[in-house]
Amino acid sequence: AVADRVPPQARESVEALRDAGIPHVVMLTGDNEAVARAVGARVGIADVRHSLLPDETRGAVAALKAEGERVAVVGDGVNDAPALAAADVGIAMGAAGTQVALETADIALMGDDLRQVAATVRRSRRTLGIIRANIAFAIGIKAVFLALALTGQATLWMAVAADTGASLLVVANGLRAMGR
Repeated sequence: AVADRVPPQARESVEALRDAGIPHVVMLTGDNEAVARAVGARVGIADVRHSLLPDETRGAVAALKAEGERVAVVGDGVNDAPALAAADVGIAMGAAGTQVALETADIALMGDDLRQVAATVRRSRRTLGIIRANIAFAIGIKAVFLALALTGQATLWMAVAADTGASLLVVANGLRAMGR
């Protein structure tokens, strides 16, 4: 049968996703069963759903979400757009992606290297951790100065200095997200 060329890094990418804490990887494809299962076996995906039209792919994403899964969809074509839109996070592969896929997705990776998906997951989780730490720190500083103000121990200048200092620390901590 005829099948798309499987990117050489596809198996490595699936393993990287699992290493990043994503245990359930599903392949949704319009390919026929024989081709889909062969590609799934080659890249290490056991849950292969084949012969899907674009609306059926969107329905499969909706079904996974109904089962309580958080769903990210990676795609690059017009046929992927409904699934990208239905997912919790849509990721378009930018270099080969169609305009509709790029516009529909939440994230556009500017290359065709599937390994970028796992790297993006790891970077996103790290960034979210930094954001949560910044929010907790900022609220904590405000709470301390509110308590000091209520007991009459804080001056306006102390609060202003602490607020500015906290803002600078939050910004500095946020800059860590730019690193790898």
